[in-house]
Amino acid sequence: MNTLLAVRDLTLGFYGAQILRGVDFNIRGGTITGLIGPNGAGKSTLFNAISGLYGPNGGKVTLGGDDVTGLKPHLLVRRGLVRTFQLARGFPKLSVFQHLMLYGLDQPGEMLAAALFSSSAARKREQELSEKALETARRLRLGHVIDNPVTALSGGQKKLVEIGRALMADPKIILLDEPMAGVNPSLADEIAEHLVALNGDGITICLIEHDMALIKRLCDPVVVLAEGKTLMEGTFDEVASDAEVQEAYLGTRR
Repeated sequence: MNTLLAVRDLTLGFYGAQILRGVDFNIRGGTITGLIGPNGAGKSTLFNAISGLYGPNGGKVTLGGDDVTGLKPHLLVRRGLVRTFQLARGFPKLSVFQHLMLYGLDQPGEMLAAALFSSSAARKREQELSEKALETARRLRLGHVIDNPVTALSGGQKKLVEIGRALMADPKIILLDEPMAGVNPSLADEIAEHLVALNGDGITICLIEHDMALIKRLCDPVVVLAEGKTLMEGTFDEVASDAEVQEAYLGTRR
């Protein structure tokens, strides 16, 4: 499989504190890659740097062979890279359906003239996105709450809306920041099933998760981050048995 996303010697610091100290890894197209590491390793900061929320101080990010280092988030989305957040937030007054519609690409109705005069192109695209939003909700088993405000959803359902919003942007790769955090076990299993199905449809996934049972179940390969650097990459069993990884997590070698 070809490399879809490559990170080379990525560095990032704030006010003299270095968070990323030279991260290197590849994500192959078609995989579910796990990104793990102890608290404070820099995992979410790495996602922020890759997805354009923060501009890295040094290093390089390539997507499909193109240099996208420091590119703005909306431009990365158009290239097929989408990310979700650990804390699933939304617009309190908007329904699930409206949230999904917001993330559809190429909406001519957002242009002033098209909105004022209701162009045929705007109406056609809105109908297409409406059908896509309904299908996305059905796929993620959110059809029964599609007209509910996001504030009325459970934590797990909010995580599913986050995934749905990512799908509305037609991603090639999704960076998922702890999609099962704070979710009850049965819904966490359902989210895992959705991720496997999405991957089966050709979407590449990179997943931050602290639940090692889920990482073992879903991910190959697994990348370990520690103190802002890539510690190692391998299968789950290789990573779990590595003495340096055990030291990073536990502070002692076994």
